[in-house]
Amino acid sequence: MESSCGALTVAGMAMSRDARSVRGTLSACGIRMTSPFADLPLPGGASPEGVAPATIIAFTEGPAVAADGSVYFSDIENNRIIRLAADGTKSVFREPSHRCNGQTFDQAGRLYHCEGAEPGGARRVTRTDLTTGEYTVLTDRYDGLRYNSPNDICLDGKGRIYFTDPRYGDRSDMEMEIEGVYRIDPDGQVHRILQQPDIQRPNGIAATLDSRTLYVVDSCPVPGGNRKIWRFDLDDTGNPTNQQVLFDFAPGRGADGIRLDIAGNIYAAAGIAMPRGPHETADVPPGVYVISPEGQLLGRIPVPEDLITNLAFGGPDGRTLYITAGKTLFKTRVAIPGQVVYPKWETA
Repeated sequence: MESSCGALTVAGMAMSRDARSVRGTLSACGIRMTSPFADLPLPGGASPEGVAPATIIAFTEGPAVAADGSVYFSDIENNRIIRLAADGTKSVFREPSHRCNGQTFDQAGRLYHCEGAEPGGARRVTRTDLTTGEYTVLTDRYDGLRYNSPNDICLDGKGRIYFTDPRYGDRSDMEMEIEGVYRIDPDGQVHRILQQPDIQRPNGIAATLDSRTLYVVDSCPVPGGNRKIWRFDLDDTGNPTNQQVLFDFAPGRGADGIRLDIAGNIYAAAGIAMPRGPHETADVPPGVYVISPEGQLLGRIPVPEDLITNLAFGGPDGRTLYITAGKTLFKTRVAIPGQVVYPKWETA
């Protein structure tokens, strides 16, 4: 069923359409409702500050699409990974997930997981062989210290793994002061390749298949903190050089997850409708922002739900975009296939 702007749909489920949800959808798409219901005043005694979330029942993240069309995505709040099959059937893939966040596939079709630091989290990077069921811990410490909260992950065309390790929320049990970016080489060696002061709090990450460019989201939720996407050149060993700002979303909520298409454009899950504090504004409405490799903003796919977190390309032709936001997995169609190490897309 269509959920906004005639393009975005909810993957694997129907969506309720009461007056409030319709109004929110249209507002998120930049369309003003002219219905008299939209302009009614607040009832007497109601707070002029409006509503705020009282609790969270689900928090979706980390979509990754397998060769059979299945979408694996995290529900951090409920400590599980959900599998949406190509026929729309939903099932729990892993519970507990150790607070799994970002995920991706390698060239062999193995699924990688960033396991975070929320209660029950394992603070490590793991891998699942979907054929054999083998579940492997790749790294859980650096220089003897536990990671902060592995957040997002990608691979380059040479099979090198890159992951980010920020800490959001409770910071009382951090064992290291650095919030860094790490590379795992094919031989299993782990290297810290970025840290402060070059970045503040790394989040989303994406590498090109030619292994020459790395993009890192820098999302620091304090007043004046970074809301940037950085672009780096990668040398032959996978070390980043030539740091440049690709795009800056400040003062709004910046990007979370990012992905690339085969033309090199960056797709960034960014923005917010209801700012969470003084560190961000509603200047950037929620959606997927498409940015050229030169940093030109090309367009936005509106998403009618907070908190938009991440995205992944799928479908037989690589032109279906899956988007995690709040409690929902959305999908939409795009013109250009995704740039992924796995799977291989069908061509016309």
